[in-house]
Amino acid sequence: MINQNTFKNLLQPVFDSQANWYKKQTNVFARLAKVGERVATITADGLETENMAEQGDYLVKNQTKAKEQYLMSATKFNTRYEWVRKSNHGFDLYRAKGKVRAIELTSEVLKALRLDTEFYFEAPWGEKMIAKQGDFIAQPIYADEVYRIARKEFFETYALMA
Repeated sequence: MINQNTFKNLLQPVFDSQANWYKKQTNVFARLAKVGERVATITADGLETENMAEQGDYLVKNQTKAKEQYLMSATKFNTRYEWVRKSNHGFDLYRAKGKVRAIELTSEVLKALRLDTEFYFEAPWGEKMIAKQGDFIAQPIYADEVYRIARKEFFETYALMA
């Protein structure tokens, strides 16, 4: 498994030369997570990662076919989403307000970085996260972390900014 900082540093030249800016175009459902709540993020192609909720974290559900869920700290959540309205089952609807730089893990990128077509790296929260050829690696506006967005879910939720 590749350490988060090592992976971020390895990818930085690729982000600087090839990344495009994308905006999340879909809303999400979210609620405060219960401390100790364990969340498995499952995309259309399987288990992506797991995480355990800490005080103040939000449980976020994307509006994709996979309806993948993930945890996010209150600080990150509040900079990336704004409240829209109450919803049902304890979740409220939120609109994304941030943007990310993202690169596709093409065969050329993987070869240049000496990475396999499927590998693991450390997610920003310290757990193992899978990445596969064709997926996207995203970097938020502050460039303080990198994370995977599975290919299918990327195209369901993000749009290229003009």
